[in-house]
Amino acid sequence: MSNRGILVLMQYDEAGKIREILDGAQRVVVLQADNPDGDSLGSALALEQILGDLGKEPILYCGVDIPAYLRYLPGWDRVQKDLPSQFDAAIIVDTGADSLLEQLDKAGQKGWLRAKPVIVIDHHTTETTIDYAQVILSPTAVSTGEVIYELARQLNWPLNHTAKEMIATSILADSMGLITEATSARSIHIVAELVEGGVSLAELEHARRELQRKDPELVRYKGELLQRIEYYHDNQIAIVTIPWEEIERYSAQYNPSMLVIEEMRMTTGTHLAIAFKIYPEGRITAKIRANQGYPIADKLAEHFGGGGHPYASGFKVQDGRSFEEIKTECIKVAAELLDKTTNAS
Repeated sequence: MSNRGILVLMQYDEAGKIREILDGAQRVVVLQADNPDGDSLGSALALEQILGDLGKEPILYCGVDIPAYLRYLPGWDRVQKDLPSQFDAAIIVDTGADSLLEQLDKAGQKGWLRAKPVIVIDHHTTETTIDYAQVILSPTAVSTGEVIYELARQLNWPLNHTAKEMIATSILADSMGLITEATSARSIHIVAELVEGGVSLAELEHARRELQRKDPELVRYKGELLQRIEYYHDNQIAIVTIPWEEIERYSAQYNPSMLVIEEMRMTTGTHLAIAFKIYPEGRITAKIRANQGYPIADKLAEHFGGGGHPYASGFKVQDGRSFEEIKTECIKVAAELLDKTTNAS
């Protein structure tokens, strides 16, 4: 219960095993997937604080550079791109997809991870493919930060001011400010408790907005992306395609797909937005966002081996097929899912 007797926190059966693993570990690596976002980075930074206050030596890892738009979070520059060879345990946050730890495979370091106790703390509904994890904690929640908060309360972990700020950041990021379908009363109560504990949402938002200021070149590029949006199935599906040259040029400043995907959803009659990225060696990724009343994003992603939430998901494909083949199939499956949802309502 909260100190007002309002909030009933989740009690996780996995908590005891998590405590046991961490009690026997000193150096703990906290890993994010190769597509970091506000939830994953906020969760990792919160765990860094918690583990440090528990007397551990936390090490933060992500296989790719932290995007510029997340660099308002203090501590982002402590995230390493190389997995240390010596550690006692690992915590993977905000993903249960082994395919999203691809950089570890490329570096030949996945074996290091498999040789140690691994904890997965996630909130996605897709079944995990990290089959070497000793503990998988992936309840229904709006963000991984929400799960970490409940776990911390259950295990009496210390939550200093920075940890509280990072948990709030994580929840607000994945809930888009507590407005998404996945946002629950529990999510809102947890944020309220964090505010009662001294977190200033106004300060967090001010810091975020200051770093959201975009270079004029990036604003012009956003305009180009908006002009390139394609519409299918009576405008119900909006698609933008981002080639490797643009990924390489702009990603250090901002994730190109995130520049436009929300505007894509705002088009009259559009229910589904898909941002494709085309990488070298035939790798194709897709970020999917669905509008209220059309909870199909996870189903579409799962068709291609990805996952996520009903209104926000993604997938990665590298199976030898061309981009046009993947795109055509994606439109076909999306249209079928939209029609099925419309007919059921």
